[in-house]
Amino acid sequence: MNRPVSPLRHDYKTSAYRKPAKPKALQWFAVGLGIPLIAVFLLDAVTGRAPQPPVSSAPIMTASVDELLVSPPIDHFALLQEPVPQFDKLMLKFASGDTMEGLFRRNNLDVGHLMLITQLEEVQKRFRKIKPGDVFEVTHDNGRLISMYTKLDLTSALQIERRAAGFSAKIVERPIEKRNRIAYGVIDSSLFESGANAGLSDKIIMNIAGIFAWDVDFVLDIRAGDNYYVQYEEIWQDGKFVADGEIIAAEFNNNGRTIQAIRFVYDDNRSEYFTPDGHSVRKAFIRAPVDFTRISSNFNPRRRHPILNRIRAHRGVDYAAPRGTPVKASGDGRVIYRSNKSGYGRTIILQHGGNITTLYAHLSGYAAKARMGSRVVQSQTIGYVGMTGLATANHLHYEYRLDGVHRNPRTVNLPDAKPIAEQYRDRFMAEAGSILKELEQFKSTQVALVAYNSR
Repeated sequence: MNRPVSPLRHDYKTSAYRKPAKPKALQWFAVGLGIPLIAVFLLDAVTGRAPQPPVSSAPIMTASVDELLVSPPIDHFALLQEPVPQFDKLMLKFASGDTMEGLFRRNNLDVGHLMLITQLEEVQKRFRKIKPGDVFEVTHDNGRLISMYTKLDLTSALQIERRAAGFSAKIVERPIEKRNRIAYGVIDSSLFESGANAGLSDKIIMNIAGIFAWDVDFVLDIRAGDNYYVQYEEIWQDGKFVADGEIIAAEFNNNGRTIQAIRFVYDDNRSEYFTPDGHSVRKAFIRAPVDFTRISSNFNPRRRHPILNRIRAHRGVDYAAPRGTPVKASGDGRVIYRSNKSGYGRTIILQHGGNITTLYAHLSGYAAKARMGSRVVQSQTIGYVGMTGLATANHLHYEYRLDGVHRNPRTVNLPDAKPIAEQYRDRFMAEAGSILKELEQFKSTQVALVAYNSR
């Protein structure tokens, strides 16, 4: 039969029905590569070398620091953290007449929250003592109180915070740092002018005068050329200077004599000043019981009275001072007289130990705590300068009597205060030695500096 031959094949079976050919070339390549590797490992085993990885000839991919900064790695942990909420902050500063409620309303703060925090004991104590100039730092969320913070004193503050169950209040510490500084001054005209030139604050200058008040009259005794050294504390907080602290040690060179004072701090935080051998720089009495302008009349048994115009002994010292200047007890004692006393005007008399009495006359008024029969301590205010009685100007008339006999208050030998207690003596001597050594080192550098500048 002459059938036409179709151009299509009649075998429709796919290649799956055929047995695939083995990739012999790939197998022989693997065998060829494996034999050298086996040989290398056998050689390493014989020689004891650790097998080395094959060195790739592929180029090493590197990235510059700039590229890394441009494309930092993704911090997947940070992506899981919730964003920190941002709250508004404001400062509530009190002026005269302000109230906390008024400031809350003025700044659209939640007064209901104010009512809640005023129920807390610590908050009640603070709010009762609010005065003009006080500042409260407030954090809020659209007027809803989050926290409040206010300073109580140099080392503490009140922190108020909102909690899940309401508000809490606690006292938090404000740490301070004390730094020691030493200064040197030379007197030309006055201690205050010299101290200002030496960079000392009014507080430090006043404390120098107070420490040496028993030995030096800073109005009458000082001379041009007198000099002094003072080591004192500076108080710093959060890296900023806050205030001057206490004097640690001081030396005053007056008219050829040297007086040194070193602070000692007791366990109860009281402090006193002693000489290097442990004697108190404080006397049982102070020379001048008032901050005076000048001495208007000295102790003089032959003085002519300015009003009576006849010779009449002046058995005390008159200190001229503005009306109302505080008059201080010259020593510890008891008030045995407080009334008008003929020409003395308003007068107070104190009885001290050792059969000593002191009299303060021409007062404009008395201090409330200096009542008849009450006990007073040295430097406590007992009255105020005036010109009651036979007086032509405001001044304090001051008398000092020993066994009933008048003595010149400016020249009488004053009894010493007690030295440092025996139980503290060893500790004081150890501390004093270290302080004096530091002071002497500063003095030597100061002497060298003066010598260098004088060349």
